[in-house]
Amino acid sequence: MGKQKQQVISRFFAPKPKTPSSTTASPPSSSTPKISSTVTFSPSKRRLISHLTSPNKQPKLSPHTNNPVPSPPNPSLHNRFLHKLLEPTHPQLPSSSKPVKFTPLEHQVVELKAKYPDVLLMIEVGYKYRFFGQDAENAARVLGIYAHMDHNFLTASIPTFRLNVHVRRLVSAGYKVGVVKQTETAAIKAHGLNRSGPFCRGLSALYTKATLEAAQDLGGEEDECGTRSNYLLCVVEKSILGEKSSCGVEGGFDVRIGIVGVEISTGDVVYGEFNDNFLRSELEAVVVSLSPAELLLGKPLSKQTEKLLLAFAGPSSNARVEHASRDCFTDGGAFAEVMTLYENMCVDSPSDSMHSNELVEHRSQQTVAKEVMDLPDLAVEALALTIRHLKGFGFERILCSGALRPFVSNTEMTLSANALQQLEVLQNNSDGSESGSLLQIMNRTLTIFGSRLLRHWVSHPLCDQTLISARLNAVSEIAESLGSCNSMKNLGCFEEDSDVAIVQPGLAYILSSVLTALGRASDIQRGITRIFHCTATPSEFVAIIQAILSAGKRLQQLNIGEGDDNNKLRSDLLKKLISTASSASVIGNAAKMLSSLNKDSADQGDLTNMIIATEGQFPEVITAQKDFQMAVEQLDSLIDLYRKRLGMQNLEYMCVSGVTHLIELSTDVKVPPNWVKVNSTKKTIRYHPPEVVTALDGLSLAKDKLTVACRAAWDSFLRDFSKHYAEFQASVQALAALDCLHSLAILSRNKGYVRPVFVDDYEPIQIQICSGRHPVLETTLQNNFVPNDTSMHGDREYCQIVTGPNMGGKSCYVRQVALIALMAQVGSFVPASSAKLHVLDGIYTRMGASDSIQQGRSTFLEELSETSHILHRCTGRSLVILDELGRGTSTHDGMAIAYATLHYLLKQKKSLVLFVTHYPKIACLETEFPGSVAAYHVSHLTSHDDASKNSNNHEDVTYLYKLVPGVSERSFGFKVAQLAQLPSHCISRAIVMASKLEALVNNRIHGRSGKELLLDAPVIDEDQEPHDCPRQEFGRAYKEFYSNLKAAILDDDHAKSFQLLENARSIAKSLISRSM
Repeated sequence: MGKQKQQVISRFFAPKPKTPSSTTASPPSSSTPKISSTVTFSPSKRRLISHLTSPNKQPKLSPHTNNPVPSPPNPSLHNRFLHKLLEPTHPQLPSSSKPVKFTPLEHQVVELKAKYPDVLLMIEVGYKYRFFGQDAENAARVLGIYAHMDHNFLTASIPTFRLNVHVRRLVSAGYKVGVVKQTETAAIKAHGLNRSGPFCRGLSALYTKATLEAAQDLGGEEDECGTRSNYLLCVVEKSILGEKSSCGVEGGFDVRIGIVGVEISTGDVVYGEFNDNFLRSELEAVVVSLSPAELLLGKPLSKQTEKLLLAFAGPSSNARVEHASRDCFTDGGAFAEVMTLYENMCVDSPSDSMHSNELVEHRSQQTVAKEVMDLPDLAVEALALTIRHLKGFGFERILCSGALRPFVSNTEMTLSANALQQLEVLQNNSDGSESGSLLQIMNRTLTIFGSRLLRHWVSHPLCDQTLISARLNAVSEIAESLGSCNSMKNLGCFEEDSDVAIVQPGLAYILSSVLTALGRASDIQRGITRIFHCTATPSEFVAIIQAILSAGKRLQQLNIGEGDDNNKLRSDLLKKLISTASSASVIGNAAKMLSSLNKDSADQGDLTNMIIATEGQFPEVITAQKDFQMAVEQLDSLIDLYRKRLGMQNLEYMCVSGVTHLIELSTDVKVPPNWVKVNSTKKTIRYHPPEVVTALDGLSLAKDKLTVACRAAWDSFLRDFSKHYAEFQASVQALAALDCLHSLAILSRNKGYVRPVFVDDYEPIQIQICSGRHPVLETTLQNNFVPNDTSMHGDREYCQIVTGPNMGGKSCYVRQVALIALMAQVGSFVPASSAKLHVLDGIYTRMGASDSIQQGRSTFLEELSETSHILHRCTGRSLVILDELGRGTSTHDGMAIAYATLHYLLKQKKSLVLFVTHYPKIACLETEFPGSVAAYHVSHLTSHDDASKNSNNHEDVTYLYKLVPGVSERSFGFKVAQLAQLPSHCISRAIVMASKLEALVNNRIHGRSGKELLLDAPVIDEDQEPHDCPRQEFGRAYKEFYSNLKAAILDDDHAKSFQLLENARSIAKSLISRSM
């Protein structure tokens, strides 16, 4: 052992061998030091160094002092070093006549790199995966491994058993990684035509962020991001600036965008096509909702669209971006590309010799093909680009596996990106994690695939009252089975037999046991998709199918639709989901597939003994097994020959250190000279006779052929699963929905949660909440949270103007109303003592202040852009929340914009509106819209009475967090400044300045005398167009008169005030003369 260690150490410290001198020897090392540690370029490039330095080159100037940078002591050596360090590492042919000599392996590397220029290649060489050239440099930087020169390339390597770890790290860094494997074994190569050449190699797998979980050898591993989806989102667009239509420029739109999103590991395919404005609000909603791991951008794209997508792909999401040209999809090329894929899928399964399941699958593919024919043009282009992209990975079949789902549905509410972010539905706004979000509060799921579905439910609430009631019925029944007392309230929930409370015995217990077992298993949704992609391992296949089989058999114990009435469930949704998850077809096919495999061999990864082959199924495996058995028997028969030849009846084969079929003899036994000595000990010698060597060679070849036959049979076995993929996918979706309903049932058991009641669609829009609470903050504050009531009705009060001090709870109140409405339409119980709601078609919010410098948007532009999006999208069945609109600009401009926006919502849209503001003047709309608008404020207590309210510095404020009628007169901004620990001198000076400003305003108000009534005269609304031209001119003069008069009274400059009064006087004279 010590000798071996000495040999290893000597490799690093032994002196270099002396090379013989020649006429072409390089200069001595003393004049040109050799750099041997981090050489990153080929010798061919080093021969070009002498041509790099230009004698007429101007000296480089320092960027700080504009003085020439001192040259290094040896400029030639310095330039050579920089050239080797900074130039690209791709091999280049020298300009001299002497060509570069590549090794056979390097020839393969050059060919592979030319074929896959944008892929970081990992090439299998023996027991390592090696990187070459620029790939080695990138891998060394990301993985922290050593790179060195070898012949003509920079190279680095990793051991084969660490492939999965390093590929994931490279993919996380944003690279497209390709694994190149040897396509032949040593035994097959020795008997083939390529015996004298290098091993044949080919690209076996490609990995990116969107395809990693579905890929071979690496997918299926669960990590902390297993609940998140990995969508590949393809985006294409077309300008509509030249179109004159109601949806074009006149509607505020400048592009039409088509999208296709594919979750390759689950089989979910989403499409959409929509018009979008300059700020790409609709596209932003798609991106935030799907959170894609990879973006495929179809060129050409506008600068605004590309800027938004690249901003999303920044450090926060770390999404990978790839560009693709769609020039080849003109004149129907995109549709031809799509239909070719579906035609090939149909050809692969001809209809003349199909079984029932195959016919169902064929009809399903025909249905999907018909859906594709009805897709919008841009969506078809995006789908064609996605197909072409996925063909490089071998995953294009997933687009034909099931129905395409529209991103915008009539039965689901599509929340905008602002609503998702500002209400903190999916993640919080502090660190972007799920902690503190609505999803975290509602997520009590037990499986990974159930958690992913619940994420979709929360971000896409239902808009159909029938579907909402079906979910609530199912949640209530599960909650009753769980023993929840809350679900016994409002038993008018069931439309049929509501007077009979029948609880299915054991429903909650069976559901909990099934979901708990599935939660301990691997992700079966991604598992069946990996089986569909033929990338699942044998052990994974057995585990996935066994989990689905066990869950189906367990759910069959509920006896859906069997027996007497006492054994039936009341919820139709529960019946449908349980029947789908425990389908007899799924259970039968799962059992049949498992019976074709040897489970023990599958768990051990032994392909040769795993498949139970018959004459009618996998005959090539049976043939290969026979050949292998014959080779084994031939070897075993040779031992009798050697027993007779040596006269040793007890002679047996031995296996030492992995070398099999050794004949061990004592040192004094004479053997024929053609026997091969393998190893020996002090007393024995082990041989391989020539017949054994030949037989072992045949055995090795037979074993490799058996492995190849079993691998082909296994791939064929997995491909046959595609006939059953649709029904297995439906079963898993049903299990995911059951998990979500079970999660909502557990949530309903929380203290103070109640089932919401929805009014009919023909009734006026309304929100009636008694003692409503914020679902997220309630978990933090526990019993200290102060509930509030909300009463809004379309025929009565449908707008609340909320004022109050800073940090008084205004934003919390409006958020809790939106979250309660959202939870109710998801199908969940809500935190309130009672809730009566109308189904909303949208929840729109504008809250907070932020800018987007990368996209060229200021804070105020962001604010007004969000407001514009709301005004264009909201309807009379929407809930609109505007929080402190207009604070991003001057007081007068901001108040005017806030006033005009609210006026437009009240008069034109008539949506339910919660308007939070610090502008008390806006509350005057209460007089213009009596009965429809009401002013409220968040109550508080102060330590001083109203007579001493100017002493801001020493009074104490107690927030009551209760919403009461009226307008708040003060905001207590100085108390917030104290909490923020501004310097006391700064706060004192601010208080003095505030007192002066208040005194100045009060003096002006009191100085107006009786003119206040005159100045507060109503302004003529421009929307009220006059009936004739003289009346229009009179209105203009009237407005000009009052504006001059008001300006003259408020202006401190006496000369200017006098001039304004003269103008007003002349206008008044002209008005009097006209009226006469």
